[in-house]
Amino acid sequence: MKGNDLRKAYLDFFESKGHLKLDSFSLVPENDPSLLLIGAGMAPLKPFFTGKLTPPRTRITTCQKSIRTGDLDNVGRTARHHTFFEMLGNFSFGDYFKTEAIHWAWEFLTEVIKLDKSKLYVTVYPDDQEAMDNWLDCGVEESHIFKLEDNFWEIGEGPCGPDSEIFYDLGPERGCGEPTCQPGCDCDRYLEIWNLVFTQFNRTADGNYEPLAQKNIDTGAGLERLASVLQECESNFETDLIFPLIERTAEMAHVTYHEDANTDVSLKVIADHIRACSVLISDGVLPSNEGRGYVLRRILRRAVRHGRLLGINGQFLTSLVDTVMDILGGHVPNLLEKQDFIKRVVANEEERFNQTLAQGLDLLHSLIEKLTEEKSDVVPGVEVFKLYDTYGFPWELTEEIAKEAGLHIDHDGFESAMNEQRIRAREARADVDAKVMTPEIKFLAHETLTENETATDSNILMIGKGTERVKIATDGEDVTIIVRETPFHAEGGGQLGDTGYMMGPMGKVEIHNTKRLPEGTVYHIGTVVEGSISDGETVSFDVDTTRRLSMARNHTATHLLHAALKQVLGTHVNQAGSLVTPEYLRFDFTHFSPVTADELTRIEALVNEQILAMKALDIQEMSMEEAKAKGAMALFGDKYGDRVRVVTVPDFSVELCGGSHVPNTAVVGTFRITSESGTGAGVRRIEAVTGKAAIDMAQADRQIIHHLADQLKTKPATIVERMTQVLAEAKETEHALAIAKKELATSSLDSILNHKFTVNSVTAVVASVSANDMNELRQQADMVRDTVQSGVVLLGAAIGDKVNFVCMATKDVLDKGIHAGNIVKAVAQTAGGNGGGRPDMAQAGGKNPEFLDDALTVGKETICHMVK
Repeated sequence: MKGNDLRKAYLDFFESKGHLKLDSFSLVPENDPSLLLIGAGMAPLKPFFTGKLTPPRTRITTCQKSIRTGDLDNVGRTARHHTFFEMLGNFSFGDYFKTEAIHWAWEFLTEVIKLDKSKLYVTVYPDDQEAMDNWLDCGVEESHIFKLEDNFWEIGEGPCGPDSEIFYDLGPERGCGEPTCQPGCDCDRYLEIWNLVFTQFNRTADGNYEPLAQKNIDTGAGLERLASVLQECESNFETDLIFPLIERTAEMAHVTYHEDANTDVSLKVIADHIRACSVLISDGVLPSNEGRGYVLRRILRRAVRHGRLLGINGQFLTSLVDTVMDILGGHVPNLLEKQDFIKRVVANEEERFNQTLAQGLDLLHSLIEKLTEEKSDVVPGVEVFKLYDTYGFPWELTEEIAKEAGLHIDHDGFESAMNEQRIRAREARADVDAKVMTPEIKFLAHETLTENETATDSNILMIGKGTERVKIATDGEDVTIIVRETPFHAEGGGQLGDTGYMMGPMGKVEIHNTKRLPEGTVYHIGTVVEGSISDGETVSFDVDTTRRLSMARNHTATHLLHAALKQVLGTHVNQAGSLVTPEYLRFDFTHFSPVTADELTRIEALVNEQILAMKALDIQEMSMEEAKAKGAMALFGDKYGDRVRVVTVPDFSVELCGGSHVPNTAVVGTFRITSESGTGAGVRRIEAVTGKAAIDMAQADRQIIHHLADQLKTKPATIVERMTQVLAEAKETEHALAIAKKELATSSLDSILNHKFTVNSVTAVVASVSANDMNELRQQADMVRDTVQSGVVLLGAAIGDKVNFVCMATKDVLDKGIHAGNIVKAVAQTAGGNGGGRPDMAQAGGKNPEFLDDALTVGKETICHMVK
């Protein structure tokens, strides 16, 4: 059975058992700052297990994309370690329990995919007689059931319970040979293919285990592991889910799989990593130096390095993306439609890293040369870390190159620097988490809470102060308020929340912001500015509608901008973030080069065409299926309910959106782009203004143009022509000045050459000259060197309150002992400075111009001592 068929068989089987089949959630966790990436099948379902959110059905089945990088060094070296893998799972939220979970697992394994029952073994928690009885009831022989103390799942306080693992016997030839070998042994004989967790207890702070009122089932079966069993492969890497990538890489590298252990590791690493990179990028993660982007950058660059180890020197990963699509494209959500986008990101990052490798090699070779001169055989850990952290240069590659030069790296120093960085990262992450955490809001779960723009009054359901619920709040106190129905729009989709006032019979609250909890409840953040406000009171509202209308203009403009970007730049463009404020809009999007001035003009023109067309917006609620049929664009990775809000600009834009919008594009007034920039690899940002802000900017520009016209003594209509003329005149003057300077320098050449002398057939010129800056000093040195043709030149000049030196040597005298860097170093130290450089060219400075002549004397002596 092929891997893709296995995935479908699993999901279809549990769908037949009444489970809701859901697509894999994004690898980017939604509203869960505790997770960097989804690393397990149950992770996206945590809110359902904790009761924070109500699941769409009490039975759910998924095949969840997962990423783990905690043991990255093991990838390619073991049969089962991966960065990316898929986890099959069936889940029950207070519905069925052990009996169904165990019997269905056995049914799927033995009747659907028809595994040999004699090779299946299970483990149970010693006290879990219920699980034991159910396995026996399935027909599992008692000799194939093992009781293990480790079969209990818990992570501190909270829901926990026993678990039961299913193993497949790969045969004694894969085992350790010990008579005690059994499921759970560290050897490769017994392969764990499924784990069933029975969440039935709540662990209290004092360590007691209390029965849960609602028992849950959480199971996980590795797709790649099951495929390796069905396809009788030695490891997951030989399955049809991965092996075509190994074959393609081996073909490009002109190597053969299974001929060399090190080669096999590199082939496996590349195959694993390009799968991980593809799914991460498809879920909106882009390479960066922090967070999820750093995970992506690290594994992508690791794949590039292993390509180099295989002898692949050019770009090669993009062709492997095509192979990933051949394997998974039609089966893993978001992959196939993002194929071109993924390839662009991969190509861009691979090219950047190739440049990094070149830069890192230069820096490393300079460091090795310095250490060799100092007769040191250790590359300091801090230098290894600097290459790794600042330049992205793999420490393994540093070690390999250092070893070739007879050096070794300071591992302890590197680890120390790495740990310091981890501590800083944790502290930064903790700080960020602390800032994004909002007080826990407890309210009556049965209340109906809605957002209604036309609501004029409502009653207060809850008042929060800090993390506590209160009955009354008085003048000057900061509060969080939840009402039954509110006209305030909540922050979301990049749009800021509404502000205004909430008035009760005894007081008034100024609302600073409006937000929404994950399950949809709207809450208001404000300060009591008059009297008091009490729980249960009827309140009226005063929304700042002028501010809201300004945001509505900008929000509608982001939809128009998104559609225009796709038309001008290409369909690969997708939203990567936005901000809608009353003053301006900001829109981040995926694209791989700066947007040209011509493209920006066309984009701006397209948006303004839609504004001038006075199109009435069509805003409807409909099912997700209807929205998809209508062609609605959704934010990548967002999850939507059964009913969605679709905002349509006829014949131009269709998007899912819950924000504020104008009724007609004409209300936007005018649209003007104010800036375009890059925010990271593959992401661009446009900022723009609409309405009055755009008019104010046009007026300000007009004033600038009139001011420039006055300065240039011309009219606004001819300002470009006049500016071109002024610049041309300035360029001619600059050119004439350069010629004059060169003629002046040439006239002084004879006096400089008067200081020429010879040491053992090496011609040398050491002289003090006049120069306005270092660039002019270098030009004079170039001229002297070109005149003597063979030899060494050392010039010094007092420039302001400092002194500068330049030394140049022709290639033919380097073998005779001349080293410009060492000459300059000795000279600069005499004048209160320091410096150095290459054997053929070096420059330096000093603080004491009064020692210029002494320094040049030292330089002359240094040259005499150098010449062999």
